[in-house]
Amino acid sequence: MTKNKHKENLDKTRLKLTSFVTFLVGFSQAVLIYVMSSYFKLATGTESVGIFYAVAYTIFLITLLNLHKLVRLWGKSNVFYFSLLAKILVLIFLIFNDPSKLSVLLLMLYMILGNIEWVAMDVIVESFSVDKLSGRIRGLYLTIINAGFLFGPFVAAYILGKMDFYGIFVFSLIFNCFVFVFALICFRNINHKFEQKLKVFDVIKKVVARKNILRIYYISFVLEFFYALMIIYMPIYLRDLGYSWENIGWIFTAMLMPFVLVQYPMGILADKKTGEKEFLIFSIIIMAISTIAIYFIGTGTVFIWVLVLFATRVGAALIEILRDSYFFKKIDATDVDVINFFRTSLPVAYIAATTL
Repeated sequence: MTKNKHKENLDKTRLKLTSFVTFLVGFSQAVLIYVMSSYFKLATGTESVGIFYAVAYTIFLITLLNLHKLVRLWGKSNVFYFSLLAKILVLIFLIFNDPSKLSVLLLMLYMILGNIEWVAMDVIVESFSVDKLSGRIRGLYLTIINAGFLFGPFVAAYILGKMDFYGIFVFSLIFNCFVFVFALICFRNINHKFEQKLKVFDVIKKVVARKNILRIYYISFVLEFFYALMIIYMPIYLRDLGYSWENIGWIFTAMLMPFVLVQYPMGILADKKTGEKEFLIFSIIIMAISTIAIYFIGTGTVFIWVLVLFATRVGAALIEILRDSYFFKKIDATDVDVINFFRTSLPVAYIAATTL
């Protein structure tokens, strides 16, 4: 069976510029992502914050299934610019609104726009990649994203302890403006457009016909489901156990280190075709066992929490790079619709997680 040929265009300069923007975006998003559930709880007075994630990710899912139409109309970089600029406007409104029903809606909109931003980045990175280096490129891309994410929880916890959520929103606004300026510089003259005109049902048929894409989609769903549980419920759970935001900041910063340490080396191994399927199975086992261990910790020491959550992220980090390496070897930059569909595993997983 012959391998499908597709267009490739390795552009190392563009990849370096994109990597810098990626780090900035990763950090800016990490400052808010782990405190959103606590804000929803504060603004509404309810413990059942899952409903807000369910609604936001349902809207994101619908948007994602149709995002290729926007890329065709506006171009890749313009979709990225729009989502980032809209986030900045949302943050301005959040700064001038106390925790309320309106601010909850605004934060949900911020969440949706942030995810659109990531998908647009995905498509831009694929425009400058080649299959034979997919593991390294994606490994470096994820490592840089997570290097940004690494410091986010600590900064968020520090600001939250000093200035409450107002400080978080002000910091995020300033940093997102900084990101927008650099993105304008780095992504200028990048505005590739998607040519195919497909309906949502046609995109689904296209993916279902490619069994290898469908199988890795299932793996992606499992990973995103794990992330959803950790992001939505873990901060609230640790707060209920009596941990301070300072302790939670240290715990989350330490637990994210595997993403920076293991993804690039694993990406290199993936390029050498040394058993991606076996690595995936091994990684899933690590993540599953360490996640089950969380149930038995209770009010353990900070060190125990760091150890167990670190182990969960070793498994998750390996799955993430192996998933992306495999998927992006099967598609190219013209498969915008397939990339968008593949990333629907995130909203589908979040919607599923909120039903628990």
